[in-house]
Amino acid sequence: MRIRIRVIFSLLLAMTAASRSVAQQPAHAEKQSRPELALDYTYLRSNAPPGGCVCFNLNGGSATFAWPVLSNHFALVGDVSVAHSGSITSNGYDLTLSTFTAGTRYRAGLGHSPIKPFGQILVGVAHSSGSLVSGQNPAVTNAGAAFAATAGGGLDLRATHHLSLRLIEADYLVTTFNNGVNDHQNNLRLSSGVVFHF
Repeated sequence: MRIRIRVIFSLLLAMTAASRSVAQQPAHAEKQSRPELALDYTYLRSNAPPGGCVCFNLNGGSATFAWPVLSNHFALVGDVSVAHSGSITSNGYDLTLSTFTAGTRYRAGLGHSPIKPFGQILVGVAHSSGSLVSGQNPAVTNAGAAFAATAGGGLDLRATHHLSLRLIEADYLVTTFNNGVNDHQNNLRLSSGVVFHF
């Protein structure tokens, strides 16, 4: 009788352990980072004209692809952003600013929270076009390709297994177009949109 009770008890323990293992597998798979594509609306606050802060706004969009590496916390990131302004200064100059950057992202783990914060550093090139660089400022001899870098981070809200909302991404964007003064532009970039997980 005691042997039967021990066998039954052992079988119950084994079944409980197996069921727990099976139940935990989907949760573990859910935690795994997957490649993602973010499509965002992008706002830029720029001071491209030299000599103090002759600041102006640009509006546009960006696409960012992230590929997880090493662990769930790190990813390789590529970003393409295009923004435009049609009325800079009282003369109504226009500017289209495009950036092509790549780098590394770190995503902090908050357990089962749907909020996913991240920080990233990207470097690459920037391209500018429009009457601001072609007419008003002939000193811009590198409008086709100048150094660009961004540093910042953001917050994603997980909505479903395949979709997140990028609540906010805030980045400092520096570009080095020639301007005849300091060849340096400081930009604030704010983005918000949707993230697709593959």
